[in-house]
Amino acid sequence: MGLSERFWHHEYWLPPGATWEDMKDSGDIHYPQPWDLLLCIPGALLLIAVRCIFERTVARPLGRRLGVSDKQRPKVQPNATLEGFYTLLGRTPKEGDLISLAKQSDLPVKEVETWFRHRRTQDRPRLMKKFCEVSWRFTFYFTSFFSGLALLYDPWFWDHTICWLRFPQQPLPPTLGWFYLLELSFCCSLVATLPFDVKRKDFKEQIIHHVATITLIFVSYCANLIRFGMIVMLVHDASDYILELAKMLHYMKQKWASEATFMVFAVVFIISRLVVFPLITYYYFVTKFQFFLISCLIITFLMILQLLHIFWSYLIIQVIFTIILRREKSKDVRSDTEESDRSEAEDLAKNKE
Repeated sequence: MGLSERFWHHEYWLPPGATWEDMKDSGDIHYPQPWDLLLCIPGALLLIAVRCIFERTVARPLGRRLGVSDKQRPKVQPNATLEGFYTLLGRTPKEGDLISLAKQSDLPVKEVETWFRHRRTQDRPRLMKKFCEVSWRFTFYFTSFFSGLALLYDPWFWDHTICWLRFPQQPLPPTLGWFYLLELSFCCSLVATLPFDVKRKDFKEQIIHHVATITLIFVSYCANLIRFGMIVMLVHDASDYILELAKMLHYMKQKWASEATFMVFAVVFIISRLVVFPLITYYYFVTKFQFFLISCLIITFLMILQLLHIFWSYLIIQVIFTIILRREKSKDVRSDTEESDRSEAEDLAKNKE
């Protein structure tokens, strides 16, 4: 038995007693086929192209109309010595490095420190770029959630006792199949654009989340766990678009609207991810499902997602305490790593003098 045959052996992917012969298409009845997922590659490329067009023709003009504008940034004087250190050794030199660089450049230490602050400011993503990114994600998540909700108007969605009836011989409706591929394509497009997008503080956690999500979509499609997969995706999409809306309002300087929207997001996120998600996993999957190798793999990745949910819930609660108790300006601890706006304003003022 070759490696490919071992990998696709029915005992790994299907419950005991079922084989791939049971999953062959016949007439108008279509079942998920692994090679269908290859469509996610052109799908991801298409979504990236659509995103570029959307950001240029919709998000950017919308941002200008809503008052989103980039601040003027201080200019950085060319300096080969400092630029070489910045590029090769680090963006934030230590005190000893500052003294050494000051001697090499024949500049005061304070001026070298200011040069590095200005240089870091130059590399910061601009406000319009961040607004365009969250506008795209808001549009997709909003459309995905309500489209998925409409597609799942089916008896098995409301009654978990019939969710696995005749599994794995459950025909795949074309609409659910295309929706599944769209979600996979979107996840792949996010991974492909990560090096070019605004880097967030939870970058590593986002990578883990994307890998876990893509794996779950791939495995659940091949094993015809479409119904359970759709429910899981719907639960995750329930809060995502609210967060992106809160960020849009934040970039528009609508402080109170942003904070109120973030509160709504926090409630929906915590309920959907820490309450609903474990419950549906237990009632739709653990108690009603016959376990085999792939199902154990799915549970493992679902547990990884749940750990990420707990981590993000902790960050969300931090923000809530900041808003309610400290009465300070709301700042999402999951948002972009930034320099102080006050320092930037001071530098601009000095340049004008």
